[in-house]
Amino acid sequence: CCACTRYRTISVTLPDGFAVQARIADTPQKQEKGLMFVTHLPENQGMLFVFDQEQELAFWMKNTLIDLDMVFIAADKTVTSVAPEVPHSYTYTPDTEVAYALGQGKYVLELAAQTAAKHGVSTGSTLQFDETN
Repeated sequence: CCACTRYRTISVTLPDGFAVQARIADTPQKQEKGLMFVTHLPENQGMLFVFDQEQELAFWMKNTLIDLDMVFIAADKTVTSVAPEVPHSYTYTPDTEVAYALGQGKYVLELAAQTAAKHGVSTGSTLQFDETN
């Protein structure tokens, strides 16, 4: 359905001033799908997962076809941890071999692999969110 696939976007400014346009995954359906089956993610695009509260989070990379940086972010927009270059998987990758990332936060920002390091994103960094629509 059309309503299910519409994503609001937000501009997330990284520590060096680089801005990423992130699609917002704020429903269980959008969060489950995430970036599954995406074959290319430009450096200036990503996905921001928004949860009701800060919590322990586990992201499983099943059917995620590109390597990702996963940035775990507290409610105050401070980075709690970065899982760099989390490896991709395929539909035929056995579940026991699919990578996962664990962290604490209210938000998780998924970026193309190596984007976080390139733009100074590390534990303790502060990010800026600007809603665009």
